[in-house]
Amino acid sequence: METDVAERVRAFYEAHPYPPPVGDLEGYRRRWDDPQRRRADHHLHWPARPFRDDPSILIAGCGTSQAAKHALRWPAARVTAIDFSAASVQATLELKRKHALDNLEVRELPIERVGELGATFDQIVCTGVLHHLADPAAGLAALRAALAPRGAMHLMVYAPYGRAGVYMVQELCRRAGIGPTSGEIAELAAALTLLPPEHPLAALLRAAPDFRDPAALADALLHPQDRAYSVPQLYELLEGAGLSFVRWVRQAPYSVRCGIMQRLPQRARLGRLPAREQHAVAELYRGTMLRHSLIAGRADDPAARPLATGDGPSDQHVPVRLPETVHIEERLPRGAAAVLINRGHTHTDLFLPIDAQEARLFAAIDGRRSVGAIARAEGLVECARPFFQRLYEHDQIVFDASAAGAPVVDRGA
Repeated sequence: METDVAERVRAFYEAHPYPPPVGDLEGYRRRWDDPQRRRADHHLHWPARPFRDDPSILIAGCGTSQAAKHALRWPAARVTAIDFSAASVQATLELKRKHALDNLEVRELPIERVGELGATFDQIVCTGVLHHLADPAAGLAALRAALAPRGAMHLMVYAPYGRAGVYMVQELCRRAGIGPTSGEIAELAAALTLLPPEHPLAALLRAAPDFRDPAALADALLHPQDRAYSVPQLYELLEGAGLSFVRWVRQAPYSVRCGIMQRLPQRARLGRLPAREQHAVAELYRGTMLRHSLIAGRADDPAARPLATGDGPSDQHVPVRLPETVHIEERLPRGAAAVLINRGHTHTDLFLPIDAQEARLFAAIDGRRSVGAIARAEGLVECARPFFQRLYEHDQIVFDASAAGAPVVDRGA
């Protein structure tokens, strides 16, 4: 049965490579030609590990372009890409040749057989893949075996509640016998334009223009294997594979201290719940999460835990701005000197008003000075730590918790 599912999924991607192949990545290369952007990405995965720019990276289920992007992002890294779709492998090889990516190795190999590489990796990226496997737990266990000590795994899986409309239309297509041929996809796209506006899928269609692409439409609504994980189910999946949750890639939507959640009458009660229960409550209250994207580590790694900041970060933590941060000084709430927004957030309530003193602290972030050094230089010792904690919770910064002062490149760790 599992072999049959795998073959149907493979055939689907041979016919509908996803994401749609791209011909050029020079714009992507230019965006990442910035050491501070790479440093922020590093400390998103490893807050307590000194910065290094040459990790070994596995892109598990690379699709058509993801591995080439990582090879461009980390030119000193050794990037290995695997996918069981020959069409995806071929698209990746074409990008490798076009951009002279000598640091990229590409193999046609299913995730469940990753052990055949005979290697372990500092970082494993597996996004949008596990939920399409016949046995996601077995696939994740195979990846865990390939994760090096002190390694970090970036995972993304579908979330159930925001995709309710997707699953309704998937079921419609199964019952009506609608398949992924070009003609049937075109007819399905036409039918969706007539969807009642109150249908659970209608709002998603309005917000997701990529549904206009036939490959994206097929991947969302006609995929032969698709499941989703609630927050509790995701925690169980990680633990079953010998992994520990480290953080959400964007953690503010899951926090009871951010956005609309902090205004709830039950906020004090929710704040006393264990962290994983807070995350589950936030998913249920928001109701529209489409996916969960997280960082995990090996359960036997003492560092693979959420960064402990307590009432605020250590004075030695170095704040590093995330590149998605936007600083706005127009149409401000009463008393605010600015508003900070992470452009990656899809929930419009997730913005952070800051006052004049906080604006000074934010402007002083240079990626080199610690929380304590900034607080002393600005004469704002009392308010600095709680403010930097709020920045962290709202996905405006990450912390370099490896040492005080300027980062060092650790090529031997």
